[in-house]
Amino acid sequence: MIAFRSAKARPLIHIIGLLALPIFLLASCRDVPTNRFQGYVEGEFVYVASPLAGTLQSLQVQRGQQVKANDPLFTLDETMEKAARDQAKAQLVLSEAEYARQERLLRTGPAAQQDFDRARSTRDQDRQRLAQAEWNFNQKKQTAPQTGLVYDILFRQGEWVAAGKPVVVLLPPQNIKVRAFVPEARVGSIQYGDTTRVTVDGVSAPFVGKVSYISPRAEYTPPVIFSRESRDKLVFMIESVFDPAVSANLHPGQPLDVEFESK
Repeated sequence: MIAFRSAKARPLIHIIGLLALPIFLLASCRDVPTNRFQGYVEGEFVYVASPLAGTLQSLQVQRGQQVKANDPLFTLDETMEKAARDQAKAQLVLSEAEYARQERLLRTGPAAQQDFDRARSTRDQDRQRLAQAEWNFNQKKQTAPQTGLVYDILFRQGEWVAAGKPVVVLLPPQNIKVRAFVPEARVGSIQYGDTTRVTVDGVSAPFVGKVSYISPRAEYTPPVIFSRESRDKLVFMIESVFDPAVSANLHPGQPLDVEFESK
């Protein structure tokens, strides 16, 4: 009886083994470390604002437009600033004339030194007032601080804009980066300056950049979850940058695959 049962059990054990083999292989494949990680595109925006308040008089750009450094962006109502500048100019003309008169009297006649000093002080103060008025007038017109994409416009013509409130949001290509979250077991093999290859859906050729930052602090889960791995593992954020001509083709929030190549 014992021999008979063993003979019957042997094929059953063989079948169970065959069924368990794919499961074992699948589990083994999951344990094999991979060099491809999930990531996303991050953009550091430039918010262009005027330090003075005013009604938005005109917009020289629209969303999605590419601008170069010093291209005009928008203009706030400058009526009051223009009046203040013109008044400061007129006042300076008078104080310059008075200073010149007192200087001539001091050289040619018995003029009081005190009157000359007062005229010079008044002229200097009027020069400062004019410089301030000119600065205020110029701040009502804002230009692009650097080349980039007009990512968004936060106000429309005719709206009141508070002092320091951004009107135009720019995204310079050099401010576009890729973030990936790498497990703790793999982060030690990645170094600053390593080559990064980014694969984007719908694009056959990868984008090539380099590692620019490795976070010294571990996180339990990335803030934006694109990872297919378990969320309870420690991960480290790694940022990569690209040539501006390359990063211009990447879009903030875009999910992608990231591979790192050591030097």
